[in-house]
Amino acid sequence: MNVAILGCGYVGLELGRQLDGNGHDVVGVRRSADGVQAIGDAGFDGVRADVTDEDSLSAIPDVDSLIYAVSAGGRDSESARDAYLDGLRTTLSHFSERDAPPERVVYTSSTGVYGNRDGAWVDESTPLVPNTEREEILVEAERIAREESDMDWTVARFAGLYGPKRYRLERYLDGPVSERYLNLIHRDDAAGAIRFLLEADVARNETVLACDDEPIWKPTLAEWLSEQCDVEPPEHGEASSERARSSKRCSNEKLKEFGYEFRYPTYRKGYRDAISEYRQPGNV
Repeated sequence: MNVAILGCGYVGLELGRQLDGNGHDVVGVRRSADGVQAIGDAGFDGVRADVTDEDSLSAIPDVDSLIYAVSAGGRDSESARDAYLDGLRTTLSHFSERDAPPERVVYTSSTGVYGNRDGAWVDESTPLVPNTEREEILVEAERIAREESDMDWTVARFAGLYGPKRYRLERYLDGPVSERYLNLIHRDDAAGAIRFLLEADVARNETVLACDDEPIWKPTLAEWLSEQCDVEPPEHGEASSERARSSKRCSNEKLKEFGYEFRYPTYRKGYRDAISEYRQPGNV
């Protein structure tokens, strides 16, 4: 395959490494020189372009598949609109008008589109009930990916990402921790799921939840990590925002039915490296 990864950051770099390692032609796209350098350091080609600047997108070669994994530059709604709405529209318009447009676009969304479900289970068929302006933007972005180009599409809704440089152990060990369910996916599985959907050529014109096998009550995760790290468990506390209060349990049955096999099926395996590093002499 020929694949372009727009917003080739935390997940995109790992996705590019996996695709390149399997013999595919990959180009990563970032808007900064440092970002392009990071792509080169990861071992595949990088291009500098900005998804909100259509002229700059001409630097990206023709590809079979387009991965839109752009992140907002900030937590505010304006940044989210730039990345998830304006940037996505500009990108789809540009590539749709090419003489050789991509066959498929994969848009990486978020389980935040479900809003707060008070711990109830959700899957791809669950109606979306966004609670915040940012969540409403995410829902609208999914609609754009589905409806505003002639390309086949896939929406992949990522759960909370963790992994190398994003384990954030101190957040759980120091506390306080709010009482809600967390849905997680290790970076390598987030990238692996997208790679699998492309290579197996499944989930065209479908939405897929990308989360691991076990939603976890946040205090339970914090207590387990504390036990593994041999420290006192943290106190419980109030959530600081609407997003922090959001609680649901996400099902990955559809992704597994397609045939994806998780490298890190639960947090117990996914946090092993972080725990081992934490317990090294001098770190505790």
